[in-house]
Amino acid sequence: MVAGPGQSAIVEVGMVGRDALREYVRGALWVLPTLSVLAALAAGALLSSISVGPRSPLAFQGTPDDARTLLLGIAGTMITIIALVLGLAVVALQLSSTQFSPRLLRNFLRDRPNQVVLSAFVATFAYSAAGLYDVGVSGGNRTEAFPRLAVSGAIVLLFASLGLLVFFADHLLHSIQVDAIMETVQRNTLAVIEDGLLTGGPEAPGMPAWAVPVVSQRSGYVQAVHPATLLPHAARHGVCLRLRPRVGEHVVAGTTLAWIWGASPEDPAPDPRAFTRVLDRGVRIGFERTLEQDAAFGIRQLVDVACKALSPAVNDPYTAVQAVDHLSVIFCALARQPLGPHVARDGSSVVIVPARRFGDYLAVMCGLIRRYGASEPTIAHALLRLLGNCASVCGDDSERRAAIAEQARIIVADADREVAQPADLGLVHGDAESVFQAVARRPPTSRLSRPAGLAPYRSVVVAGYSRLRARKGPGPGLARLAGTLRPGPRGGWRASVAAAEAVGVGDSWDCRGRDRDQVVQAWPPAAERGAQAAA
Repeated sequence: MVAGPGQSAIVEVGMVGRDALREYVRGALWVLPTLSVLAALAAGALLSSISVGPRSPLAFQGTPDDARTLLLGIAGTMITIIALVLGLAVVALQLSSTQFSPRLLRNFLRDRPNQVVLSAFVATFAYSAAGLYDVGVSGGNRTEAFPRLAVSGAIVLLFASLGLLVFFADHLLHSIQVDAIMETVQRNTLAVIEDGLLTGGPEAPGMPAWAVPVVSQRSGYVQAVHPATLLPHAARHGVCLRLRPRVGEHVVAGTTLAWIWGASPEDPAPDPRAFTRVLDRGVRIGFERTLEQDAAFGIRQLVDVACKALSPAVNDPYTAVQAVDHLSVIFCALARQPLGPHVARDGSSVVIVPARRFGDYLAVMCGLIRRYGASEPTIAHALLRLLGNCASVCGDDSERRAAIAEQARIIVADADREVAQPADLGLVHGDAESVFQAVARRPPTSRLSRPAGLAPYRSVVVAGYSRLRARKGPGPGLARLAGTLRPGPRGGWRASVAAAEAVGVGDSWDCRGRDRDQVVQAWPPAAERGAQAAA
């Protein structure tokens, strides 16, 4: 039996509703504890109905008063432990919010071990408190009969809770470490890239001038888009539909959420009110961003960690470098994915969901970190290493390779402007040259090369030798350096390591090991660069 349009719509709405419910339940801290309380009460009722004699090894061996005292002690202990757990969780949340990023709070709320531990504690308390209802009492009078097996169950839950308390302390201490936080963000973002992103394609069809806007009914962030819900409705009305915001962007109620248009301006204009309800079902808008289809949100979390680390209050460049290393894994995964607008077709009807291209992701990531860390060469080195990794895996996509090269040029330009010591720039220039070679698919030569936009010196080492002689005066070190000069790659020169170190070449030039020789890169200081460029 073939399902009709009405049945298909019900199925699609049900799937969208399940996705929204699943997303909410994963981040709700009360759902699992509530279910655990119900399970504990049901287990207590079941065990109370099982009668065992006092000689059974599973039965509690004490008196009814001993059982009530035990249950009271367990209930009081669990209340104390629950307060302790919530207090530690609040401290961890405050630390992650202030030290790393406020957008990481959602990861702690969605952490399944935290939810399971809290659920076990609440269940143990509910089980013990409910046992006081009938242990040792019946009809308002004291009785010698009581559910011994159920009391034994309370002891089992107590020891299980103590084990979970130790586990929670270990898990919490590990989870607030910056490496664990960034690894969690990386893992969640990679899962979105592999399964959650809408498949991109070539350039989407343009929007004609006769398109009709459909306004949003609520304000918030676009959390998820379901083209399978929108396309059948657009096909029934014979129109095309294009969303205005991308997933993760903010929408204000009363502003344009989408445009709809017919095949030609002569066709009757479609009624926007006919698409209000289907857009409400197919485009989920919430008060916060989620990772369901938004890989940029995971990238934003790691960028926040890097920017916080580079702030004057923290001043921790290595943490920023670690964040860039995790971003490198994410961007290499993005570089292999088809990105761009998602286009769904049904005959002449089209649903277009705008999405970020690879260059957009790079600009979001590199821009903030580069501006905060422009004066730190290790940050530029980490960013250029990321771009080099992306260039090696992005294939022959000319658009992505151009975006990589553009970001590399901007990073080098900012480093040249902000870094005071020319000797610190050698690594940056070498990494940039490696990126440009990877983009151009050229085999690597020397990691040292002239900065972009500067003509090579005709006799770079001779000029450097003259300045050293004028500054230091003649001596055996300079003579030894001159005697070891040999032609090198790309029109440069090589000198031995010992000779270069003898006269302090590394004070003004970047020296890099190449086999057993030292490549001497004799770029002059920044002021001389400008003079030569002007000449």
